[in-house]
Amino acid sequence: MTAENEREIYHKLEAMKEIRNKTITLERLKRSILNEVRSGDQEGRCLAQYKREMELLQQEKMSHVEELRQIHADINAMETVIKQTEESMGRKLTNASRLHEDYRPLKAEVDMLRRQCLGLDRLPDLHEEEGSPITPDRFPASVRGSGVGGGAGGVGGAGLPTGVGGAGGAAFLPPAPRKPPPPPAFRSALQQDFITVSLRQQPPPMKSCLSCHQQIHRNAPICPLCKAKSRSRNPKKPKKK
Repeated sequence: MTAENEREIYHKLEAMKEIRNKTITLERLKRSILNEVRSGDQEGRCLAQYKREMELLQQEKMSHVEELRQIHADINAMETVIKQTEESMGRKLTNASRLHEDYRPLKAEVDMLRRQCLGLDRLPDLHEEEGSPITPDRFPASVRGSGVGGGAGGVGGAGLPTGVGGAGGAAFLPPAPRKPPPPPAFRSALQQDFITVSLRQQPPPMKSCLSCHQQIHRNAPICPLCKAKSRSRNPKKPKKK
């Protein structure tokens, strides 16, 4: 074997060694690539599941937001009905008080005429009638007014002759009593009801949530419906020093 053949064999051995090392590195890289591709495909499948779950969560969120929107709409409608009912109740109580101011002296006069001219008993008060929704304390002054009129009628009736007619008896009647002022307690209760209704009529300052577009309080830092942070569209500018 000549020296030239030895050098050729040596170069082939060196080439085989280099090929072996690079082949091992190549196989290692190939396995790494396959592992990364398999992991990437697995992550892709997981990502698709995560996105699907996110879509379901968004749908559930919107369904709850729609339910909350409907609940808030029902609450607003009920508040409107309550406000209108309170206003109607206040008007009815005011009208009842005004009508009772006219009713009370007229009833006292009628009771006086019945006793003095006809010898009849007084008419029953409003709370004494059968099936009446009026309680004795609804118009406190009516009981006192009827009692005063009844006492005067009883005294006057005893001194009149029996044969005196309606026209003759009317000539001896005292002048009609003046209309007494309304009871202060009833007036105060009505004024308190009107103040309460007027305060309830003023809605709180509201703004729209940028996430779910629901009406929330203007100073709320977090939306109570979607839990998103509420940011002011017109933030305050810092003061210049």
